[in-house]
Amino acid sequence: MALIYIVEDDSNICEIEAIALNNSGHSVESFENAKSFYEKLAVKRPDLIILDIMLPDEDGLEILRKIRLKSDTKRIPVILISAKSTELDRVRGLEMGADDYISKPFGVMELIARVKALLRRTEEERRIAGREKYIRMGDIFIDDVRHVVFVSDEKCELTYKEYELLKLLVLNAGIVLTRDIIMEKVWGMEFEGETRTVDMHIKTLRQKLGNSGNVIKTVRNVGYVAEL
Repeated sequence: MALIYIVEDDSNICEIEAIALNNSGHSVESFENAKSFYEKLAVKRPDLIILDIMLPDEDGLEILRKIRLKSDTKRIPVILISAKSTELDRVRGLEMGADDYISKPFGVMELIARVKALLRRTEEERRIAGREKYIRMGDIFIDDVRHVVFVSDEKCELTYKEYELLKLLVLNAGIVLTRDIIMEKVWGMEFEGETRTVDMHIKTLRQKLGNSGNVIKTVRNVGYVAEL
């Protein structure tokens, strides 16, 4: 099964998470601070990271930012764990590149279900990536090897989520994707206010694509579709 790193300074919570994941067949390594986590990450990359936001030596969001900046770690799926449960906190974590967000307190069954769903989605994305390294639609060219997008041969600077959103739409060209499906595939979770999050990202993505943003069409009261 998967190798999972847990970064959590609360020993009781860490132990509960580790036991639950071990019982589900996963290999688990735990870290109580950022320093020990970074040391291990430099040696071996996990299949998934469960990251607490409140840590003694470094904020979990800062750790997430660094993970997403490095080419060798930016694709590792990350689940944020936090006692902060407002919509703003969740949106911020997802905007910074988290794949899922779980608020404390949470149940063991919920954790296992989220991990299972995220690993399944990640494996599906890897299979798609293996088949589709270079994707073109009109003037839009996606180089999924280098994780960059070109529009009319000019590089288009996108955030991590904007890139994943564009790739999802183009790979499913002609298929209407609901907002719920987009949230599940790109953000990996459901939360209150998700419609605004998707709509906001579509808006900025269209702006960055310029005239080519026309390929992303709104299907009223349903979602979005990419088509020429």
